[in-house]
Amino acid sequence: MTTRLVAERFELELVLGRGGMSEVWLARDLELERPVAVKILSPAAASLRVDREAKSGAALSHPNVVGVFDYGDVEGRPFLVLEYLPGGTLQHVLVAAGGAPLADEQTRRIALDVAAGLAHAHEHGIVHRDLKPTNILFTEEGTAKIADFGISRGDSDTTLTPPGALAGTVQYMAPEQAAGETARPESDVYAFGLILFEMLTGRAAFDADSPIDAAVKRSSQPAPRVESHRADAPPALAALVAAALASDRSLRPRDGAALLEALEGRPRAVASQTAITEPMRVLPASRRRRPLALALALAVVALGGVAAGLLLTGNAAEAPAVRDRPAAPTQKTQAETARSGADGPAVSTPETASRTGGEGGTTPTETGATTSPGTTAPTTTEPSPTTTAPSGPPTTTTP
Repeated sequence: MTTRLVAERFELELVLGRGGMSEVWLARDLELERPVAVKILSPAAASLRVDREAKSGAALSHPNVVGVFDYGDVEGRPFLVLEYLPGGTLQHVLVAAGGAPLADEQTRRIALDVAAGLAHAHEHGIVHRDLKPTNILFTEEGTAKIADFGISRGDSDTTLTPPGALAGTVQYMAPEQAAGETARPESDVYAFGLILFEMLTGRAAFDADSPIDAAVKRSSQPAPRVESHRADAPPALAALVAAALASDRSLRPRDGAALLEALEGRPRAVASQTAITEPMRVLPASRRRRPLALALALAVVALGGVAAGLLLTGNAAEAPAVRDRPAAPTQKTQAETARSGADGPAVSTPETASRTGGEGGTTPTETGATTSPGTTAPTTTEPSPTTTAPSGPPTTTTP
């Protein structure tokens, strides 16, 4: 950037992070005299994505969603002005834990914050599609907020990602997303389950040599139980993970509101207030959950053959020291959502429970017997001639 003043209002002060598609600056709002984060995308980045993130953020006003203040263009590059969160990302917290579980109370507090943010987005018809630790940021007081709605999907929205293309970070994709199906609230629920598993155990749910291998495992293998890695995990949180990671999306909690109710011990919601109305693209049965086909598709993505279809955000950087709560403001912790590339590394009903309106469900119907018109000859039934042997089926004679 050659200019230090964006939109004649936001004075750039310090680069917080850079990625392949964007850079994020700590800036000063000269009118309101407050710090903000200015996300400036590369000239090659789609301005549609910035418009999407700005409008999605503007539609969501919630304590657990990062606020969007302004957007526009500077020197031919689209920019966003975001709420500045100095507490770092959840990825920093996980890395700083050194592979150990987070404290149970800290895990529950973060899970409640994220579930509340998802519930608000889903109630407004918005699916995030890229929930991951680098997109969960903290205030100085430790409140978690969801960031980066750049590839989110709203009602009847088909403009950003072509049908069958992949959008999101492979390591946190739900099986149906990796298979090219439409992401719905249950897809965000699956990503939430993966994140909660990491907080409870200190490790990824699916160990693999690469994010692509992990995606193949998620489509072909059941998720491991939290208890298999940590016997003393809180039972309610472990049960929520099991439900959220159901391979069949119809068996998961239906949305963020259901997650929130499970965490708070309240009855499960009957339905979301706002339905996602875009028709679901369902692959033929022969192509669903096929590990080999999925592996080939994801391998092509990794090689860049369909880079336009796979929108990846946020590499995890080396984390500063973080203890039981997120760190105080640092210079390099705000912009994890700006970096591109794949990340490194409950509940009121069990996984086997079904829910009303599940995908692919059918309702059996009873059809009354019909009688063809016409006449039939009367029939008589003769009793069996003996009583000592078991009687066979009656015989009929027709005069």
